[in-house]
Amino acid sequence: MVKEKEEPPQDYRKDYQWVDTRRGLRQVVDCFQNKKAIGVDMEMDSMFHYREKICLIQMATEQHTFIIDPLKISSMIPIKPLFENQRIKKVFHGADYDVRSMFRDFNIEIYNLFDTELASRFLGMHHTSLEAVLDDRFDVVLDKRFQKKDWSQRPLPEHMVTYAASDACFLVPLAGELEKDLRRKKRLSWVKEECEWLSRVRPATNDQGPLFLNFKGAGRLKPIDLVVLEALLQYRHRVAVATDRPLFKTIGNTALLTLTKSKPTGLKQLKATRALSPRQNQQYGADVIATIEAALKTPAAQHPVYPRKRAPSLKPVVSRRIKELKTWRDAKAASLEIDPSLVLTKLLIYDIAKKNPGSIQQIKSIEGLRNWRVREFGREIIELLKNLR
Repeated sequence: MVKEKEEPPQDYRKDYQWVDTRRGLRQVVDCFQNKKAIGVDMEMDSMFHYREKICLIQMATEQHTFIIDPLKISSMIPIKPLFENQRIKKVFHGADYDVRSMFRDFNIEIYNLFDTELASRFLGMHHTSLEAVLDDRFDVVLDKRFQKKDWSQRPLPEHMVTYAASDACFLVPLAGELEKDLRRKKRLSWVKEECEWLSRVRPATNDQGPLFLNFKGAGRLKPIDLVVLEALLQYRHRVAVATDRPLFKTIGNTALLTLTKSKPTGLKQLKATRALSPRQNQQYGADVIATIEAALKTPAAQHPVYPRKRAPSLKPVVSRRIKELKTWRDAKAASLEIDPSLVLTKLLIYDIAKKNPGSIQQIKSIEGLRNWRVREFGREIIELLKNLR
């Protein structure tokens, strides 16, 4: 049976109001403060600058669309009460990055969050991008040509602004349709609790450790390679900051790994590696060679060793619990027609198997399990573990 698609929101249009003053922000608050739900979308500039930032905030109901320019507004304080108002639902699609960015850039916390991407996953959709969901629900095709453009440029071309306005206006009606289906499947409370936790995510704090710890493939390198890699990473970081360019546009990771392994100490050797483009050889060649030469002079006693976390040895009974919990989890997910990780993540399976809870109170104490999982699956899990004792 072919599923009938919902009618596209009747109020959809590309009309919008541009906001680039604090007075304009207050008008946004006045317009939305009595609404039940607001769609929110954002555009960033991570492809073009070293320190990414929010360049546009799109906020929409089915009647009004505002595009806010935070690059022109001296303070976003006037908009904070809107995001912190628990009576107003803020609808995002894939909210994790946006929640972190709002806190990082403006110290804004978001209350009463609803994530349509997360909701789509709990409804068993396999493709959960906004394009896929809107096509599935409303037969609407979004134009994503401008997704990776430089949103920090000013003035923005009219077609980019129109593109930015197009996404947010669908979010409130989309949330309404998804909530209906979640309620029908008795999963709305699951998503609401997950969204509440999602609203609390925060940007990662700056780690003072070596940069190579966050470099893919570093764990397979020898100590002298780590010395060279760290020196090159530090050099790239300095250049990226000075030129305000993203790290990957300064020198890519593949190039850094090639340079680390080959360790050229002359321009001819450097060019032979083909790690850098002719332009990069001209810009960075001498500095790269000097960086590698200096790193190679580091005394062996100062060579780092990549820290390895040994997997704790598990008792046979714990391993058996893990296996049985995975089998139960996969069967439960199949019956619910959702991704297994939504039922239990690998980390939760490990924690449950290790702690072996024998009561609801004990299973509640497992961090990250959430109340909805305890309520829906707790007794089944306890009974499963009891039979393994």
